[in-house]
Amino acid sequence: MAENVKPLTPRDISYTQHRELSWLKFNQRVLEEATDESVPLLERLKFISIFTSNLDEFFMVRVGSLFDLSVMTPDAIDNKTGQTPMQQLDAVFEAVTPLIEMKDNIYRQVSDALREAGIFDLQMNELTKQECKFVEKYYRDFVQPILSPQIIDTLHPFPHLPNKALHIASLLHDKNGRSSLGLIPVPASLPTHIHLPDQPDRFVRIETILLAYVSDIFGIYTPQNSNVIAVTRNADISFDEEKFDDDEDLDYRHHMSKLLKKRARLAPVRLEMQGENHELSLLLSQRLQLEKKQVFYSSCPLEMRYVFSLYSQISPHLLWNLIYPGYTPKYPSFLDPSLSMTSQIMQRDIFLHYPYDSMSPFLQLLKESAACSDVLSIKITIYRLALNSIVAQQLCIAAENGKDVTVLIELRARFDEAHNISWAERMEQAGCRIIYGMGGFKCHSKLCLITRKEKGQLKYITQVGTGNYNEKTSELYSDFSLMTANEAVSQDAIAFFQNMLIGNLNGNYEHLLVSPVSMKASLLRFMDEEIRKGEGGRIIIKANSLTERDIIDKLAQASQAGVNIDLILRGICCIRPGIIGKTDQITVTSIVGRFLEHARVYCFGTGEDAKLYISSADMMTRNIIRRVEVACPVLDPAIKEWLLSFLDLQLKDTAKARMLLPDGNYVKKETFNTPPLDSQQWLMEHRPVFANSNALPKKSSSLWQRFKQLFQ
Repeated sequence: MAENVKPLTPRDISYTQHRELSWLKFNQRVLEEATDESVPLLERLKFISIFTSNLDEFFMVRVGSLFDLSVMTPDAIDNKTGQTPMQQLDAVFEAVTPLIEMKDNIYRQVSDALREAGIFDLQMNELTKQECKFVEKYYRDFVQPILSPQIIDTLHPFPHLPNKALHIASLLHDKNGRSSLGLIPVPASLPTHIHLPDQPDRFVRIETILLAYVSDIFGIYTPQNSNVIAVTRNADISFDEEKFDDDEDLDYRHHMSKLLKKRARLAPVRLEMQGENHELSLLLSQRLQLEKKQVFYSSCPLEMRYVFSLYSQISPHLLWNLIYPGYTPKYPSFLDPSLSMTSQIMQRDIFLHYPYDSMSPFLQLLKESAACSDVLSIKITIYRLALNSIVAQQLCIAAENGKDVTVLIELRARFDEAHNISWAERMEQAGCRIIYGMGGFKCHSKLCLITRKEKGQLKYITQVGTGNYNEKTSELYSDFSLMTANEAVSQDAIAFFQNMLIGNLNGNYEHLLVSPVSMKASLLRFMDEEIRKGEGGRIIIKANSLTERDIIDKLAQASQAGVNIDLILRGICCIRPGIIGKTDQITVTSIVGRFLEHARVYCFGTGEDAKLYISSADMMTRNIIRRVEVACPVLDPAIKEWLLSFLDLQLKDTAKARMLLPDGNYVKKETFNTPPLDSQQWLMEHRPVFANSNALPKKSSSLWQRFKQLFQ
């Protein structure tokens, strides 16, 4: 080693924890919602379904990535655990098995409770004679004709099993005693389940029917040990953007379309079996080149998409008692729907909190802008859109009306790539200028800039959000949207879009924090300011996840300086709070409830002097170093005061909040004989009233008083 080169100093891992195990703890919290008896039964079943789909994606993406790392850089050491990729994988596989057992137990409890409520997921031996006849006719008429069963032998090679596609696997014996493997793909064209005639609350899943007819399907063979199986494949596509450096004529959209076709054929990372069958699992794992630790057994259905369709299929008189009471996002009382949204934003900043507030005011702004002759241009960044996106439709209308519409759409939004490609083509045909991002940096920011010309002067409206421009998820995810005519913020937005159009990631911004150029450095600087205050320092961060090592170390340094730190992190948290002398001034709260907590808020300091930002970025390396993200300061005093009170509300949640312990486990907060406080339920019942942009809501407001009394 050269004399002037110093060896790397190992990171202190005494207060950090495994990213993947932390994520599994988060998914456990999702599953635990299915045990909460205050949650309606069908919603509890839905939480089991969400847990299942979450785990599927975890294996496709995170486990797939770790397998790639174990091959490419097997000796690489993770900076939060000190483990190699294979050691991390072993820890993951060990942690998943008890979660599957937990899921099976909860599923049985919820299924039994649903039966008591009149909802039956039936096995074939539970059908009446009349129902058996109906199912057999359905099988003969609609299922059997489209099946493609296959035996595996020298003339019939082992087929490709698509990612997460259900199959029936059987050990078969012929009349001579020879054994072979039989596979029946469950056709994707079939419904996930069928409801019995005149009995909408009794249904049979399609794989249950196929299991009953294996003997019929394989005719000349005697089946033994049949099971439903599913293979999970690595879905972490490598986009290899360097290919574009040498070929300016290569169409990025076409390249993305080709890459998507590869996803279904990537290497297997998991085999799931409904029911234990070790002989069959050994045979399948050999064929799939999987180790024993990659095979997981479950008594629960492997595919649970059917749960969401039950909402529209079971009897209404049963349904109302099995789901959450209906909730419709409210049009904010501080806005007048009969007035121009543009004029209202010009008078004061408008702050929306989805799903409690409707997305309608922002959609109204887009609609006005698409039609208004004063509007010259609309620029927007898009990561995910709704299937029938009103946002995209209004952008198309604006372009057709002669507006200059620029859309920076991210084609690499995982599992939404094909959808975004389709919308990009439609918007381009309508006359929008489409750009696809920044080379190796995904654009995850949520920013919209509308430029108007009034009386010979240019005026601007800037919208910054924490969530996607997606009308559907705005009713399910808790997010913030700020619409402002603030000139300084607008000038930064102008600079941002100009920089994106020329591929400049190193632009200068006065008020916006933009990654990868300035966000991390700014956050560390703000933390240093609080560190200098010592015990008078205050940091609150609300985000989905915390994994970025430099941010973690700075938070630990702040804790050691006496700074009071509260982290509200729904998902992954790689810092362990409460470690004496290192992180004992840090608390970590996770809220999992009816709505998905998705908003990001950074707060440094207290009261009027607090620096307060809303952002699209989590505290993850990928967000603040490898993506284009934006954080916007909250400057309006009334909005700032409300947002600080909102953070206090979440920290006082005792119904859906869990606290992270130093050992990495989460526990519910103690209520000490007081009624539990559900922050999401409270927000559904109490909406803010902002009197004007320069003053807090008047104390005579009973709604504001109830909000304030909560924190006294």
